[in-house]
Amino acid sequence: MKPGDFTYHEITTQTEAWVEALDVVERSSADLRALFHSRYSQVIFTGCGSTYYLSQAAAALFQECTGRIARAVPAGELLLNERTVLSSNTNEPTLLIAISRSGATTETLRAVEHFKTHHNGKVLVITNYADRPLPRLADLPLVIKKGQEESVAQTRSFASMYVAAVAASLLAGEYHAERSAMYQLAEKGQTLLRVHAPLAQEVGENLSYDRFYFLGSGIRYGLACEANLKMKEMTLTHSEPFHFLEFRHGPMSMVGGHTVVVGLLSESNFPHEWAVLEEMRNLGAKVLALAERGEKVNVQFHSQLPEIAYGVLYLPVLQLMAYHRALAKGLDPDRPTHLSAVVELDTL
Repeated sequence: MKPGDFTYHEITTQTEAWVEALDVVERSSADLRALFHSRYSQVIFTGCGSTYYLSQAAAALFQECTGRIARAVPAGELLLNERTVLSSNTNEPTLLIAISRSGATTETLRAVEHFKTHHNGKVLVITNYADRPLPRLADLPLVIKKGQEESVAQTRSFASMYVAAVAASLLAGEYHAERSAMYQLAEKGQTLLRVHAPLAQEVGENLSYDRFYFLGSGIRYGLACEANLKMKEMTLTHSEPFHFLEFRHGPMSMVGGHTVVVGLLSESNFPHEWAVLEEMRNLGAKVLALAERGEKVNVQFHSQLPEIAYGVLYLPVLQLMAYHRALAKGLDPDRPTHLSAVVELDTL
């Protein structure tokens, strides 16, 4: 095996895990409906690292689909600073949605254990491994086995769990047609990988770029954060995520000829977001835009799906870009510097 072989395989086969994620939600649909139709004072999504960013994306989507207040917090904050997270209203319980690739991350385990001991509410777990401690703590576990990975940086696992979270949110909001339409995503994802692999390689291998900024707003901000993390983890490159309009308020001072600005564009706010990208292009940045469609957009999905259903399509090309940059820098994307696949601590 060559460095990066696992990562490349996991990126290019991830659509199989997307389909399984949809199947898992479908098989659990009755239990999910019962869970979501209960009364809650709040819905909290939690995870660590990539799954915290997944929680950000999922919480925003859940609130958009259901109208119920939802927020994302790192599991460490839920554990150590719970009074800043959980409502003191004991009349209505909290629904906790814990997300973990391994199902064994110490912070997430301890946070869920503490929640179950000291608070009133149910726990939904989204993970890739059934035989781990976290799913055993759940009132309802959703396990996507095809999302399992050999590499440290999450690609296929993240996408599989994100698809499950989207499908569950659509179910909670009774967007039944949109949830069914998500089965078309696998074919669209394979097309994106095939058509835009050269672009991902071209941008990734260009080492004259020394900083990357990932812009996304609303239900896309968590995905921008995750794309940024892949660039940091795999390639040791300066990388940051921002909301689109926030980028004008200081961060744009860092933009120049050695900058890549990646935009995860929405349909609803396209003109406002595109204007930001054009400004950055005029400042000398290389702009890489991803959207459902658009005349000057580099990566167009043409999914013909509702905006709330196709978010996973932003991920594969950006994951592949980070993979190629890692190889170009002589790094092993399977084994990022200082990192391990599971963070297990003795001190919590």
